[in-house]
Amino acid sequence: MDAHPTAPVPPPGCPAHGTGARVPLHGPDFAADPQAYYAYLRHYGPAAPVELAPGVEATLVTDYTAALHLLQDSGSFRKDSRRWRAFNEGKVGHDSPVVPLLAYRPNCMFADGAEHLRLRQAVTDSMARVDTRRLSRSTEQVSDYLMAQFSARGSADLLGDYAKQLPLFVFNELFGCPAGIGDRVLFGVSGMFDGVNAEKAAEVLFEAVGELVALKRSRPGDDVTTWLMQHQAQLTDEEMVHQVALLLGAGTEPLRNLIGNTLHRLLTHDAYAHKGGLIDEAVDDTLWENPPIANLAPHYPAMDMEFAGQQLQSGDLVLVSFAAANTGPALTAAREAGSNRAHLAWSAGPHACPSKEPARQITMTALENLLTRLPDVELAVPEDSLTWRPGPFNRGLATLPARFTPVEPAPRSAPETKAAAPAPSGHAAQERRPERGGRWSQFLHWLTR
Repeated sequence: MDAHPTAPVPPPGCPAHGTGARVPLHGPDFAADPQAYYAYLRHYGPAAPVELAPGVEATLVTDYTAALHLLQDSGSFRKDSRRWRAFNEGKVGHDSPVVPLLAYRPNCMFADGAEHLRLRQAVTDSMARVDTRRLSRSTEQVSDYLMAQFSARGSADLLGDYAKQLPLFVFNELFGCPAGIGDRVLFGVSGMFDGVNAEKAAEVLFEAVGELVALKRSRPGDDVTTWLMQHQAQLTDEEMVHQVALLLGAGTEPLRNLIGNTLHRLLTHDAYAHKGGLIDEAVDDTLWENPPIANLAPHYPAMDMEFAGQQLQSGDLVLVSFAAANTGPALTAAREAGSNRAHLAWSAGPHACPSKEPARQITMTALENLLTRLPDVELAVPEDSLTWRPGPFNRGLATLPARFTPVEPAPRSAPETKAAAPAPSGHAAQERRPERGGRWSQFLHWLTR
């Protein structure tokens, strides 16, 4: 770090103390108090040198105005990660824990120009076809199913038992995943983001999505996968696999954190109990102050340049800190006077989240259903004993233990269900039979029993 006489002291545990090293955005110290790190990074100006994982260097934009400029400047910056110079030069290995989320894949997140417009339009148009009533119904059914597993015992881990699983179940329903495929999608997405056997998890996810695409080619349905396939962009099978995998992964992991972080806020801030618009306000405050994706939006300068006070070379990795940009001191007055939804939690510019409205609807329905069924829910442990998942990208709790008055599972009427797919036979049936006991399979059984 710079030995500047007026520089603030790095946060406790930060390896940057007097070493000139980059500020690490990984490890338990960063996870425990990231805002202390962001406050220190602001000493550098609108952007700062950071380390995402051992040996993985990046520039992090921490200022709201600079972040908005970067996200909207598709002329000076590119999204195609095949430009990542350190990776191309072998300075970042394929086995780095951050590579699965940063390495190139043929989807709209890593595309530029006309190719981005083509892929993005297919995604946007397909997601726009999701019926809001169907989405609410699916979310309520999943919520009821998950709460039925723990409501009678009076305690639960609201992360592992609820917030983590609900988005995956809802998206599996929207994308038309049958049981055998949906179980592997659940495993793959969870493993990639949790960093548990991430390489194997990615392999399982893409293989499962490949089977889903093949299934929908032969047997279309009323689902997002089929709508993507039928779009005038005429996506190839490879493009289909990567758009669907992107939507399942990028759609579910942030939702897990948003539901969990908002529940954390509701359970630890007494002020919400005395205000109107309880849940809606809590969601917005969470998106401002504790966004589910803290640091991401990888970009690469198209040429050597100066940006936000930092000298950048073509192909350098530049990320946006949504968490730091949203909580900058200069924004306090503007936020109080302006819109409560001008935050950057959904990103901005041509690569802004295409599913923010469905994501908000799922979150609101999941929270309302939970708090209606369990109105006296409260933390079961001291707040300062809660731990946050380490890593530079996500902002989410590891667990959220809660207690409440035990209630019997909610009675339910028979839901509308699609006709079941023909049962596999022969060798295929023998191969898939063991998978039918997974989480998604159990949910489908619950719906139809």
